[in-house]
Amino acid sequence: MKLAIEPKGIDLVVEPHKYTKSDAERMTQIISHYKETGELLKLNKTKARSKTKKELTPKP
Repeated sequence: MKLAIEPKGIDLVVEPHKYTKSDAERMTQIISHYKETGELLKLNKTKARSKTKKELTPKP
């Protein structure tokens, strides 16, 4: 693994991702299920919804 070299004038900051308590519990369930059975669980992902023009327009 190589170290990243920062370009002049740019500072790269890598911060850990903060998971919610429910995210951590779900990851624990997935890992323990995989260790017991050897099969991967499928996740139900929610689709990201883009905002409409009405929602983006500031209210006076």
